[in-house]
Amino acid sequence: MNEPRGPVDSSRVPRFAGPATFARLPRLDEVDHCDVAVVGVPFDSGVSYRPGARFGPSAVREASRLLRPYHPGLDVFPFAAQQVADAGDIACNPYDINEAVEAIEHMAGAMDAKLVTIGGDHTIALPLLRSAARKHGPVALLHFDAHLDTWDTYFGAEYTHGTPFRRAVEEGILDTEALSHVGTRGPLYDRRDLDEDRRLGFGVVTSADVLRRGVDEVVDALRQRIGERPLYISIDIDVLDPAHAPGTGTPEAGGLTSRELLEILRGLAGCDLVGADVVEVAPAYDHAEITSIAASHLAYDLISLLASAKR
Repeated sequence: MNEPRGPVDSSRVPRFAGPATFARLPRLDEVDHCDVAVVGVPFDSGVSYRPGARFGPSAVREASRLLRPYHPGLDVFPFAAQQVADAGDIACNPYDINEAVEAIEHMAGAMDAKLVTIGGDHTIALPLLRSAARKHGPVALLHFDAHLDTWDTYFGAEYTHGTPFRRAVEEGILDTEALSHVGTRGPLYDRRDLDEDRRLGFGVVTSADVLRRGVDEVVDALRQRIGERPLYISIDIDVLDPAHAPGTGTPEAGGLTSRELLEILRGLAGCDLVGADVVEVAPAYDHAEITSIAASHLAYDLISLLASAKR
């Protein structure tokens, strides 16, 4: 097996030149094997407020041009420790959510690599979790989001960006002893929303909890809950405060800083990460690529966590 092929050499080709694959990595068809595939899902037909996350994958790829080969926070070379490639986009039906969910599940399952997926709206987490559970059994879930995303239906629709984790619990693809929301905040419809969420098995770390308890204490609690289980991480970019991520469809005041979120992720080094997504980047509402840059760094840290575990 050949040594991993990494990003384009920026000393030879300027970062602003050439095609915008994630971190300027090779395409999937340019490598002889792949350990980690970065895949886009440009789908946003499940949104309940502002659309536009279908343009998220391309925006995040463009914003990832400045990423570099060494991660000092985790002391790892994520593109040398494993073969990472850009697998392009999963194209799915924008007019039929059920068909799109099935297509995403099928295409994700066909990839012989761990996936770091760039959305797209949060509807896509359900088929990605189905694919992960088929390979690893029910998985622990660490869900970073301003919202719970465990509502039952929206306008009668069972598959939306606000329902994926209720469906996942109902389908038995999540380990209900190890489910956590982080960064939730903002108004709800009723106190019963929280009661229902607890009934499904979720623990909640609000954005205020992160502020008061601090990153290290939060990480310790999350690691205890996750244990040795296979872990899936799902990041809705609206977990960040709108000051750090204005380009999203359902922004809520009072969110995490990008620094807090990155440090929480880095505290998970050594966990058995089996897949992840970063969703809900809607570049039409962004300013100076703030949101896309944050999302690209989150995806980079997820790839680095996979490399760290491999090491």
